[in-house]
Amino acid sequence: MTTLLETHGLTRTFGDITAVKDLHLCVEEGDVYGFLGLNGAGKTTTMRMLLNLIRPSSGSVSIFGKDSRSHFKFIMKQVGALIELPAYYPYLSGYKNMDVYRWWTGGVPVEKIKECLEMVGLEAHMHRKAETYSQGMKQRLAIAMTLLSSPKLILLDEPLNGLDPHGIESIRLMIERLNRKEGVTFLISSHLLHEVEMSCNRVGIIKQGELVIQD
Repeated sequence: MTTLLETHGLTRTFGDITAVKDLHLCVEEGDVYGFLGLNGAGKTTTMRMLLNLIRPSSGSVSIFGKDSRSHFKFIMKQVGALIELPAYYPYLSGYKNMDVYRWWTGGVPVEKIKECLEMVGLEAHMHRKAETYSQGMKQRLAIAMTLLSSPKLILLDEPLNGLDPHGIESIRLMIERLNRKEGVTFLISSHLLHEVEMSCNRVGIIKQGELVIQD
């Protein structure tokens, strides 16, 4: 298997606090990798370092076999991410939100919008205003935006937060479908053990900033 993402001794300190310590992650092509830990364990700090949103205190990140800092532009053309709460214009339709994002990110063929909305199961709702969407639908819309660039790897930070059981199931099924049919590799952080067990083929557990298990 090809390694898509790997960290070596990844560490981040904030003053006297070590948020992430000597982290060695390895995500292979085709994985749905669950990055499991309690709130405050260091998951979001790690995800932000992987995307160069936070600079590590020490250690390195390699994505597609290249250093993430020196090859940032090349890498990010092939990576999708949802790290914060979904951002959207509530008064625009799902389709129009996608079109704005398409334009903002440099433009892909407009036909790609409908294709991506179909991938996440929103094609029947694409002309509704985003403010009428459930939280789960908003999450799927945000993931559809990441799909516009046809990423090989998608990073999702706590994508199930705030969702009801139906929303959780819809996101899980969508991830499974994208992984199986589109070949997308996922790194998903979560504090929900049951959902990680159901959705992921590999798991890494982080506790107080340290990776204690990787299977």
